[in-house]
Amino acid sequence: MPAYLVFIKELEHDAATMADYSAKAGPSLAGHAGTPLAYYGAIETLEGPEAKGAVVVQFPTMDEARAWYQSDAYQDARKLRFAGADYRVLLIDGL
Repeated sequence: MPAYLVFIKELEHDAATMADYSAKAGPSLAGHAGTPLAYYGAIETLEGPEAKGAVVVQFPTMDEARAWYQSDAYQDARKLRFAGADYRVLLIDGL
């Protein structure tokens, strides 16, 4: 069953740090079965607080999504995301 990691940017503090994050986050998928489905495209907030951006990555299973998220490569990138912006990150079990 597919799983989806959804990253919702709520507030950006430092664009340069976020550029560094992006440079590390994408390559951290190497060796993992993640497929980006949406990456900071046009966004329209229909309900709730306005989102500043969103990313959706599909994985074959929740375990594989967790394995990437907890990988050393992504955890290294994640530190930059924490420094550069406020996010909500959701792991959703698909149908």
